[in-house]
Amino acid sequence: MVDRDALALDDPVGRSLSGHHARLARRLGRAATYLPGVATFASVPADPDAADWGDLAGLLGPGELADMFSCPHTPPPDWEPVFHLEGRQMVWPGSGRPGHPRADTATGVIELGADDVPEMLDLVARTRPGPFWPRTHELGTYLGIRDNGTLVAMAGERLRPPGWAEISAVCTSPEARGRGHAARLVGALVTRIVARGERPFLHVAETNTGAIALYERLGFKARRHVTFRGFRTP
Repeated sequence: MVDRDALALDDPVGRSLSGHHARLARRLGRAATYLPGVATFASVPADPDAADWGDLAGLLGPGELADMFSCPHTPPPDWEPVFHLEGRQMVWPGSGRPGHPRADTATGVIELGADDVPEMLDLVARTRPGPFWPRTHELGTYLGIRDNGTLVAMAGERLRPPGWAEISAVCTSPEARGRGHAARLVGALVTRIVARGERPFLHVAETNTGAIALYERLGFKARRHVTFRGFRTP
């Protein structure tokens, strides 16, 4: 049975840029991308032509990264491939709470803001959960856990297509792993997202079997296979 509410997830970047994140978007013609420092994700329409790719190149500038995320369309041949990663899109199936026994415990979970960005960037640099920039925290709520004052784990909201909120940047410093921090943070985000009437979803690399197992334990279900691709503009 087709989950029609999930159709917005077929183009999560484009639907976010034209909706909830419009204030963080820059556009030219039918092409769009995020403001510098927020995210590198870019979008073209479902039927892109040469003019659309030209507009996107104009937005980004020469020699810049066009992170096409899960967009299936291929840019012109003079766009240099930068990366290619197989992944999985997973969705929260309903309005219930996380199933992991420790996931709904918000003890020690704090909300992060602009003052925490240097520590957030440092944690991301050490754990590499995916792209995160100085203004990425503006995309949504980010939560963290501190140990003796040091930020050791975090997770937050990224893409926001209609009715959905993506959980992203889930990471824990090596010395703090094995304590349930990731489950607690993801669970706290799920609870917040569901409470405001939206559904959580996320993306994960197929090779990250540990994360996939965690998300499945929490209650997420695989929706579709995706391929993440990035290109360098000519």
